[in-house]
Amino acid sequence: MMELLKNLCDLPGIPGREERVRTFIEKELEGSVDELRTDALGNLIALKKTNRPDAKRVMVVAHMDEIGFYVKHIDEQGFLRVFNVGYFDTRQILAKQVLVSGRDADFVGVMNASIKPPHGTSEAERNHTPAIAELFIDLGLSAEEVKKHIRPGDMVTLKDNFVDLGQRVSSKALDDRVGCWVLMKTLQELESPSYDVYGVFSVQEEVGLRGAATSAYGLEPDLGIALDVTMALDIPGAKTEDQVSQLGNGVAIKVLDNRSISTRWLVDEFIDLAEAKGTPYQLEVLTAGGTDAAPVQLSRAGVPSITLSIPCRYVHTVTEMVDKADLHATVELLKNYLGSK
Repeated sequence: MMELLKNLCDLPGIPGREERVRTFIEKELEGSVDELRTDALGNLIALKKTNRPDAKRVMVVAHMDEIGFYVKHIDEQGFLRVFNVGYFDTRQILAKQVLVSGRDADFVGVMNASIKPPHGTSEAERNHTPAIAELFIDLGLSAEEVKKHIRPGDMVTLKDNFVDLGQRVSSKALDDRVGCWVLMKTLQELESPSYDVYGVFSVQEEVGLRGAATSAYGLEPDLGIALDVTMALDIPGAKTEDQVSQLGNGVAIKVLDNRSISTRWLVDEFIDLAEAKGTPYQLEVLTAGGTDAAPVQLSRAGVPSITLSIPCRYVHTVTEMVDKADLHATVELLKNYLGSK
């Protein structure tokens, strides 16, 4: 089952360039849903119908995009300068491999900054954290070859291996391909939905929750459920009260974050259902960030909305980590809810 997640994470797909992820998901879902379509912004919408008359419409959304970069300039030596889409801590991305998706092929390069090797640097230089504007990409090619294949506006993603650690997995782009995985598994395994379930694989979440806003406006759902990662700071150096969530303790039912407050009766319904079914869960109070639940909740005259979160360590790095048990708990709770009424 982790092969599907690996395939999702390995694909490059930054905000505005999610097409490879979308194509893969669409092929995987063929035959498991009643309708598949892509809207004007690029959101993939999968409908699984109920046979109940006058059923409510539930929008379940997970974003396809990962943080990354666009090429903004190629200098006379063939080095690439980039513009970031999504938040990066530059301390985490120095001396990393990247994948540059050119007009006719993908190219592996390395990202660095204009800094000297440590042997001859001052303390001030060693303590300096480069800004995004100081970073460049070296493709190891001549300037002529680079300009033959790469141009401004091409996509750049961080590159690293998906690693199965036994009970846990680590990869780039688990934010939010793991949410896409949960939604795909739910749509594939849900046999008798009690609602018309609109699975939305959204675009441009990392740059302002954009895709969910337009899809919610178009679908006019009665309920909204977002699937995303949340911080798991159960690591050395973090205070217990700041952990937010813990790996292996189950799906995180979000109470609030910086962009939305989950509809209280939905929080209560998910808690009651998890306890009735014996599904491990934890409650999430996040004082920063936000998910696609925010634009869904504010769509038109308002939509009751909630986020089911997958605890994740090292968010927005190439070593994001999740626990397999938490993934299965999220699928179980979501399936039980969509088939419960």
